[in-house]
Amino acid sequence: MNSIISLKDLKQGQRARVKSLLSTGSIRRRLQDLGLIEGTEVECLQKSPAGDPVAYLIRGAVIALRSEDSSNVLVN
Repeated sequence: MNSIISLKDLKQGQRARVKSLLSTGSIRRRLQDLGLIEGTEVECLQKSPAGDPVAYLIRGAVIALRSEDSSNVLVN
């Protein structure tokens, strides 16, 4: 995967590396605390039936993120 997309665009089973965060303030800090920093590998594990939230494997932990938050994480 060479193009930069948002984390919410990953399909189930796909992996990517974090390039940057577009969020600011407390949401940015929360995402960083969850391990979403540049270079971190993320895998899309499972999407809920409604499509929101989505479970991601981040640094060995399964984290559920809303599409509102995952759309601000750029990956490639």
